[in-house]
Amino acid sequence: MEDSAAVAGRLWDEWLPSSVRQLIADVLPGGEADARRLAVWLAGIHDIGKATPAFACQVDSLADVMRGHGLQMRSGPAMGADRKLAPHGLAGQVLLGEWLEERHGWTRRQSGQFTVVVGGHHGVPPEHGHITALDARPELLRSPGASSAVWRRVQEELLESCADEFGAGERLGAWRSVRLPQPAQVLLTALVIVSDWIASNPDLFPYFPEDVPRSGEERIAAAWRGLDLPGGWQAQMPTGDVQELFGSRFALPPGAGVRPVQEAAVELARTMSEPGLLVIEAPMGEGKTEAALAAAEVFAARSGAGGVFFALPTMATGNAMFPRLLDWLERLPAPEGVRYSVLLAHSKAALNEDFAQLMRHSHRVEAVDLDEMAEADLWRPSHSTRSAGPELVAHAWLRGRKKAMLSSFVAGTVDQLLFAGLKSRHLALRHLALAGKVVVIDEAHAYDTYMSVYLDRVLSWLGAYRVPVVVLSATLPAGRRRELAVAYAGTAAAQQAAAFDAVAEAGEYPLVTAVAPGGPPVLCRPAASGRGMEVQVERIDDDLDVLAGRLESELAHGGCALVVRNTVRRVLDTAAALRERFGDAQVSVAHSCFIDVDRAAKDADLLRRFGPPARATRRPDRHIVVASQVAEQSLDVDFDLLVSDLCPVDLMLQRMGRLHRHLRPDRAQTDRPERLRTPRCLVTGVDWTQPVPKPVRGSVAVYGAYALLRSAVALLPHLDDKEARPVRLPADISRLVQHAYAEQADVPSEWVQDVEVARLQHLEHRAGQAERAAVFRLDAAARPGRPLFGWVAAGVGDADDTRQGRAQVRDSRESLEVVVVQRRSDNTLTTVPWLEADRDGRTLAGLELPTDQVPAPAAARAAASCGLRLPMQFSNAETMDQAIGELEELYVRAWQMKDSHWLAGQLILALDEDCQTRLAGFALRYSTSDGLEVTRA
Repeated sequence: MEDSAAVAGRLWDEWLPSSVRQLIADVLPGGEADARRLAVWLAGIHDIGKATPAFACQVDSLADVMRGHGLQMRSGPAMGADRKLAPHGLAGQVLLGEWLEERHGWTRRQSGQFTVVVGGHHGVPPEHGHITALDARPELLRSPGASSAVWRRVQEELLESCADEFGAGERLGAWRSVRLPQPAQVLLTALVIVSDWIASNPDLFPYFPEDVPRSGEERIAAAWRGLDLPGGWQAQMPTGDVQELFGSRFALPPGAGVRPVQEAAVELARTMSEPGLLVIEAPMGEGKTEAALAAAEVFAARSGAGGVFFALPTMATGNAMFPRLLDWLERLPAPEGVRYSVLLAHSKAALNEDFAQLMRHSHRVEAVDLDEMAEADLWRPSHSTRSAGPELVAHAWLRGRKKAMLSSFVAGTVDQLLFAGLKSRHLALRHLALAGKVVVIDEAHAYDTYMSVYLDRVLSWLGAYRVPVVVLSATLPAGRRRELAVAYAGTAAAQQAAAFDAVAEAGEYPLVTAVAPGGPPVLCRPAASGRGMEVQVERIDDDLDVLAGRLESELAHGGCALVVRNTVRRVLDTAAALRERFGDAQVSVAHSCFIDVDRAAKDADLLRRFGPPARATRRPDRHIVVASQVAEQSLDVDFDLLVSDLCPVDLMLQRMGRLHRHLRPDRAQTDRPERLRTPRCLVTGVDWTQPVPKPVRGSVAVYGAYALLRSAVALLPHLDDKEARPVRLPADISRLVQHAYAEQADVPSEWVQDVEVARLQHLEHRAGQAERAAVFRLDAAARPGRPLFGWVAAGVGDADDTRQGRAQVRDSRESLEVVVVQRRSDNTLTTVPWLEADRDGRTLAGLELPTDQVPAPAAARAAASCGLRLPMQFSNAETMDQAIGELEELYVRAWQMKDSHWLAGQLILALDEDCQTRLAGFALRYSTSDGLEVTRA
């Protein structure tokens, strides 16, 4: 009890961000002194429920000692299943409530908002039914008969002693009138959980402290030194103007100036009445990421936030963002010797070289709770990667599955944010992790209705925590902008409805929207940066011969073209046809069905060939890249000509952002072939000969007919053969997006019936998504004083970044992920034969993977880097079950050991020496050029 209380005090003083401390302190009469005292007291008494027969009966030898002191109890077997009605968290909640009510005159309504912290310290606050069931079985808390009074006396003595020891006794009278908001209850619960986990670590707090003679203070100090937990960020308000700020935080090109939208974002962050929500809408390539980080620094200085969480739509975008986050962190001013904990938050983070380098600087702290046992021996890379200062570390204790988000600086997939809106075990820890940070949400337009249901609920909680949030988008529908603002503002939006309606009516672009907690929205309309382009858009028949002929004509004198298809099947079919015309060397593909290491290599190759002029050292004279949606985001690539399947208009604009993205070498684009100096986008994937354009089936399956038809309607003025006008970027971005997503839109008369049918199907689909999402969605914060009883009732259990976890916050069919290895003719397994050597020159290809023991670390990591998500053909429930059954035939027992964290629990897909295999009725073929090809066997 003393250890947990002392740890809570240390965490409060040296680790907890001041924004979190202030949120709790604001509701207590004694301010921060009261808040600290309350946190320490609750941590000290959190295990009071162990002083009950239901808990004490578990170890006979100890129970006998207690019986010798008059604390009678039945044996564990005699008590049987009834014990489950009194888990020690719930028992402690009930005991504390009784003591507050009987000894200090509290009502049950007053006590519940405090006692629930004790009840929920194992991750799930008790439900009303659980409380009622235990109330009906008092013998689980105190054995009946003469012993009952002894049990009561012991329990009350413990509670009285803790109240006196931790300074709560003298404040209970003042706290009785407090109405503790649910966000404060959540944060206190999380703090108690963290304190409990640290104090329960035998490496830090030996079970037999008399073996090492120390005072209590010396014991705590030694444990704290052993934990060596990095403190939070203590940001200082940047001095100087915005230009100076950007020059010192980012590697700006010589002579580069701050763009108007960046200046507007920072100035709003500085001047809004209180840090809150900032929505930044600006074109692709306008520096929104830098604007967000600069605003985050200002927000952190003003609010006391202790870190940043940067949420991105995919693992690929997370990986791309992580080194940028590290570069920014290394430029932040910080006192000498200060260390920050940093995390890349997705399921394959350990394979990221930048994150692996940070792990090298971490020291070992053994796992605290049983949940972490499988992660206790995390691999540490021995090879050299980028240089990272020792002040940035991936702290070992914070790398556990449930604790990782508590790191100060985190870049990860948006799933990690959405999990905060999902009823799940230890949800309080996720809320604590977010409550102490500035949250940045990138690509806000990329989330469908299902994900938006969770995102809006998370925003409502972030608003309740007064967490500063920065939302970024190049193509945000106006209605969605209003929904985000309303979600964050909570009840204030209903009181200022007209002001929030104006958020949806704003048509300017770029646009920055600010919402301070409790205040009206503020709209800022910065000027465009000045650089723009006009893209000529035209139809092209969905015929591969027509496409090949057109590209042959367009690229007759050289040039680089990007062809974006909406499905992997169309990517591969297109690439095959184009190779017949242009040859293998001039056509490459990029899509999601490559193993992880090949996908990363392809991304790097695309940047080397088609990236910014300073980086693209190998730009070919003539080349065609055929890609899926992976080309829409995260890659800073530049092409002379774009061909795209019809897609929702916001995504079409993102694809256009890969067209003439950089000056080559100046605005005249004279380094491009003369025919390609005017940016052009050819739109295909549609039967344009029909009275109403008919998108191909694959596109409809991905996006739905309504979004595609509305996109076509918005683009019509630019597609008209006689009076077509170019798409002006960025001037037309907002107009096109609002046109495509407005509730009402003018459509050609002959299209009306088809569009209406598609609209009704779309509404039905959205309603179904919202209904499915609401099943496990967290409720909004209730009125102050209402206990968190049943907060995550009917939840999903644990939520984490696994395929099952991601499926809970994304409305997509569950997919299978496998690790690809090769099976030789002698039946032995090896890593695939085309892997390149690592940065130290060590061979990774063809390494043996013995099945009678754990593979060598280098071989196991090389195999794990060959993860592959199987395509949608395997997401059908029957096919998935058959595939899993066949994959589990290659179950290697030796790889399931604790020492085999790279391969344990993985499904293994073994390719033969021709890189082929069969699975669930499909023939699979893999190549480094085309990735995975799947056909019916």
